[in-house]
Order: sequence, then C-alpha cells, then structure tokens
Amino acid sequence: MKISRVNLVATAMAANQFPRTPYPEVAFAGRSNVGKSSLLNKLVNRKNLAHTSSSPGKTRTINFYLVNDQFFLVDLPGYGYAQVSKEVRKKWGELIENYLRERENLKGVVLLVDARHEPTEDDRLMYDWLAYYRVPVVVVATKADKISRGKYLPQEKVIRQKLGLGEGVPVLFFSARTGQGREELWKLILGWIEG
Repeated sequence: MKISRVNLVATAMAANQFPRTPYPEVAFAGRSNVGKSSLLNKLVNRKNLAHTSSSPGKTRTINFYLVNDQFFLVDLPGYGYAQVSKEVRKKWGELIENYLRERENLKGVVLLVDARHEPTEDDRLMYDWLAYYRVPVVVVATKADKISRGKYLPQEKVIRQKLGLGEGVPVLFFSARTGQGREELWKLILGWIEG
C-alpha cells in the first residue's frame, strides 16, 4: 500500500464531532498500552502520526486519520488500565459504543491484543460486542517480535479460545518494530474498504 498523504481530520469527544464524509472507515480498538499508536504509525509509515506514550490511556478522543483522501483509519480510546476516573472511562465506553453501533461508514475493526499475554476480559467483551453487531473484525497480536515464532501457533489457539473467535475471524501477528504483518493487515483493510 503506497501512502502519499495522511491527515488528522478530526478528534471527537462526542458523536456530533464525527466527520460527515462519504469515506469508508476502519477502526482500531484495544486496551491501553497494547501498541495501537505504534501499529498505526507503522501502517502508514509515519513516525509520529499517532502519539505513542509509556503511560496508558493517552488517546482520550476518537481520532480520524484520512489516508490518500480515500478512507479513514480511526483510532479509538484504549480500554482497560488507563489511570482515569470511572466517570471518564464510562464516557469513553459510551463514545466508543456509539461510534461502533451507529457509524454507517464503518467497514471493519482491527482488534489489538498483546501477543505475549492471554486476552483480557475487556478484550473478550469488545469481541463479543463486535460479533453481536456483526462488525467484521480481524484480531491483531501486537509486539510479535517479543515472542519466538515457535510460540505463534500455540498463542493463536489461546487467543481464539479466550475470545471465542468465530471460524472465519483472522488472527495476525504484528510487529511495529520490524513491520511483520503490515502487508497482510493492509490486504484485509483494503478488502473491507473496496468490498
């Protein structure tokens, strides 16, 4: 995928701030600190498009990145460990749910889990929710360079079992450091967008 232009078009804290465009959208969801910003940066070959942070919960808005003036990559706030009040977390949850349920432009969701660990209860809830609303999903196991390739198959089994993945749901291993999985993920994303 050749990326000639990427722009942050909107940062939304409420549904009325979502951009009104005909462009298709692919959203990225995952718990705080799973490597979502690093993955987005690697996908579009930009160092600091999405801001990475060592402290979880940095993304507090839904960020819309327009790629090649053709489609959006949408960065959702991380769930889970963010050091924020319950009230703020509840607001994020409502914002994310509203986006995922109501957004007609949404073509699919990239659900990120950490390749080194079992998926969390929050990951399971997110997948269940996406499955319930029949949103197409690919599960991406990030930080794949931190485990040996010999562990991929057993770890994929754990991910499938813990999330209760449907038969047709792909699981990809991705490394923002090496770029492993980048081309495969683009293929799936473009399949949704062009489909």
